[in-house]
Amino acid sequence: MATLVIITVLCVVLMVVAAWFAIRTSDLVSAVIGSSVVSLMASVLFLILHAPDVAMTEAAIGAGLSTFVFLIAIRKTERYEKDEEQ
Repeated sequence: MATLVIITVLCVVLMVVAAWFAIRTSDLVSAVIGSSVVSLMASVLFLILHAPDVAMTEAAIGAGLSTFVFLIAIRKTERYEKDEEQ
């Protein structure tokens, strides 16, 4: 039981760190990877909560397909966000 709590806390901490990284980085590919890690950790948490159908859907759509679509869109545009100086 204690192992399950430790894994849950580690997943939540990793989700928060990845979300902060995705928000703060100016490299769009790194932001997409951070967002993908958040979705992947959410799917692990769903698996821990005994919802394997939701976990598989989150992993396939949230971490897989969304990441792929965002990376294709970034490839067709510019990779780095431009800093606007006023």
